Amino acid sequence: MAERRLHGLQRVLGTNALFSTAYGNVGSSIYYALGLVAGFALGLTPVVFVITGVIFYLTAATYAEATAMYPEAGGSSSFARRAFNEFWSFFAAWGQMLNYTITIATSAYFVPHYIGGLFTPLEFLRSAPGDIVFAIVVIAALAAINILGAKESAGVNIALAVTDFLTQVLLVGLGLFLVFSPETLVDNVQLGVAPEWKDFFIAIPIGMVAYTGIETISNMAEEAKDAGTTVPAAIKRVVIAVFAIYAFLPMVALSALPVTQDARTGEYSTLLGLGEDQGGFAGDPILGVVKNMDLGFLQQPVQIYVGLLAATILFLATNAGVIGVSRLVYSMGVHRQMPDRLRTLHPRFGTPWVGILVFSALAALAVIPGKADFLVNLYAFGAMLSFTVAHVAVIRLRSRLPDAERPYRGPGNVRIGRMEWPLFAVVGALGTGIAFVSVIALHPPVAVAGVGWMIVGLVVYPLYRRSQGLDLKTTHKIAMPAAVVEHEAEYESVIVALLGLRYSPGAMATAATVAAKRRRGIYLMVPIVVPQSMPISARMPEQERAAEALIEEARLQIGSRLQGRWVKVRAGQFGRVVVQHARTTSARAIVMSIPPKGASTSMSRSIDTVMAERPCRVILQADPESRTAAQLRDEAVAA
Repeated sequence: MAERRLHGLQRVLGTNALFSTAYGNVGSSIYYALGLVAGFALGLTPVVFVITGVIFYLTAATYAEATAMYPEAGGSSSFARRAFNEFWSFFAAWGQMLNYTITIATSAYFVPHYIGGLFTPLEFLRSAPGDIVFAIVVIAALAAINILGAKESAGVNIALAVTDFLTQVLLVGLGLFLVFSPETLVDNVQLGVAPEWKDFFIAIPIGMVAYTGIETISNMAEEAKDAGTTVPAAIKRVVIAVFAIYAFLPMVALSALPVTQDARTGEYSTLLGLGEDQGGFAGDPILGVVKNMDLGFLQQPVQIYVGLLAATILFLATNAGVIGVSRLVYSMGVHRQMPDRLRTLHPRFGTPWVGILVFSALAALAVIPGKADFLVNLYAFGAMLSFTVAHVAVIRLRSRLPDAERPYRGPGNVRIGRMEWPLFAVVGALGTGIAFVSVIALHPPVAVAGVGWMIVGLVVYPLYRRSQGLDLKTTHKIAMPAAVVEHEAEYESVIVALLGLRYSPGAMATAATVAAKRRRGIYLMVPIVVPQSMPISARMPEQERAAEALIEEARLQIGSRLQGRWVKVRAGQFGRVVVQHARTTSARAIVMSIPPKGASTSMSRSIDTVMAERPCRVILQADPESRTAAQLRDEAVAA
């Protein structure tokens, strides 16, 4: 019981945080998918986004049901492990690895196009080799940042995601008022000619790229409060928001940049889908739409705002890909799916630096040809494969475990015998499966690259497993020992929240004084900040030993009344964890030490959060005698 409650302290993300983070990933795709789809689908681009939106809705329902049932990181890989066995879990995970690698390449590739579209001196960034070099620099910089374990601010990411969504809503509103023309949209279409049916069907799997990113919520499920409720709710919000934007924004875009016929060649095209060398906006389609709106004196400021916002969102999407790679590398290593060397943690920074370097380098190599359509279709290959596995896994779970608890069930179920068939997963599997086959059939280079990627994995996996004396199907997870907790935290106790791995004798003494008045217990909480590039449950031996040393020092000072435990959190989340625990145990007081000068901003944010949401008395203790775990160890050696 104690372990379950304490582990729950990590679950601090609510529906709003999950929605904002997921939309930040899903919503970034429109900044390049719109132009690529329009290049093929022409006037039927809005229809493509509606069709792919329906498939996305079915896929989202699958992820909502499976993630609510098993709130753990891994997405389709986790679902496949539960439904089938470890081999199929690896198969899905290896497909996800392709997704993350190509996400890094694609998002980084389009960053310079938006920057170059803003200012004339930077136009060289809209074409090779400027865009390629810039993208590789972005990838290298983000790989280095994630290896160093820099703490990104969840609040900043959420604020940017909300800003992105509101900006897209504003563009749709302005577009409907200024340029939207039903007559133009009808004139854009010449069925069977503009576009040709082959091009229309090619555009559908490309359009699916605009809806990918739903794996984000599954991978954050371990950090979600009441995952059975918050995860499905967040997924529903993402579906509604994305579908609303993607249904109207293409119509606005095709009204502002209509389909025209070349008088000389007779070919149909729209500037939305033409490359920059032809005067088009395929590399920065949203900026192209803004440039073709009559905004008067606001024209230039709005262009700069949208261009910089788009570049920033794509930069963050690139970083999300690097984070996804690092977490997946670690998870696959823990489940003995790939060599341990790839998940090796840096001795100083505690991040899986080898895996980050390897897959970031592969992303950089994928950028070098400068073929955006190849990158997007290769991403569609991996995404459709992962989605199809997820759908089939949910169907299999309904068959294997018909009576298992499911906090959320997707819509559209038909009972046949003992099994309740999930029609959303059945139809979704058909949709994503057909899209997957279409990518292979219509894009031979993509088929070669994608199938080649999967073959490499299917060769390495059995070789590695056999070298470890393991079969291919059984799950073998590396043991992750948890901190020992002797007793549950007492109710109405005094909580001492250390800020970082730094011992504060003054804070402990204050807590002892407050607790002595009514012989209350003292509960010590020591935070271990986990980098974004690691799963929240990642093993961090050095930091864990340091935290245990602080708890032992407190026990020597306070005695048997003290109970303590370290808790793993993301940067800036410790304050909320403390507040949650104080509410759960009806704590009478919280004692925190004032951080020393030069301390990280996350420490100050923790104090601000506790003060703003305090459920009980809060005491801030200035303590010039505070010492780190290393200093305590040195003192013990000297003694």
